[in-house]
Amino acid sequence: MLYQPKWSKAKKRLKSLVCEPLRSRVDFQVINYRKAHDQLGRAVITVDKQEKLSMCTITAERQEYYRKRKIRLESNNFDFEHVEINRDIQEQAHQQLKKEGIYGQYDFFTALELFFNSPIEVSLNSSDSLIKILCLLDRRVGKRTLRNMREAILEEREVVRYFYHLRCQAEKISVS
Repeated sequence: MLYQPKWSKAKKRLKSLVCEPLRSRVDFQVINYRKAHDQLGRAVITVDKQEKLSMCTITAERQEYYRKRKIRLESNNFDFEHVEINRDIQEQAHQQLKKEGIYGQYDFFTALELFFNSPIEVSLNSSDSLIKILCLLDRRVGKRTLRNMREAILEEREVVRYFYHLRCQAEKISVS
């Protein structure tokens, strides 16, 4: 499934929300593999033309398969006919991967949709690391808010902390 509406429009909107000091340094790319069965590929966030976060569908789906298998082994549940159980196992596996920072391109699109359609205050309180990263890059998040996040950011995953420090550095905010 390709992103709807067009990725070029979404990218333009996303880039317009990036704070001024980082606008020329941060970029977002979507790489689709036409020969892949679902035509999905990777979504990438780069800083100074270096990949800082890669969300590869193939990697995420492979890891999800192994997670589902592990969940089935631990629960000794191999009932593949029961739709509700299968969905629950898939959701458990998917949530585990998101907590570990293993994302597919579709996770990026989902986060983007939520980010675009929620007030910035709601997005800032999201438990989704991708949405938090988008917030940290967002010009609507001011210096006072960034300073107030100092303690809470210590509890976040390393990649979220990286984008927090990047934004603080760009805004000349001391984080020590």
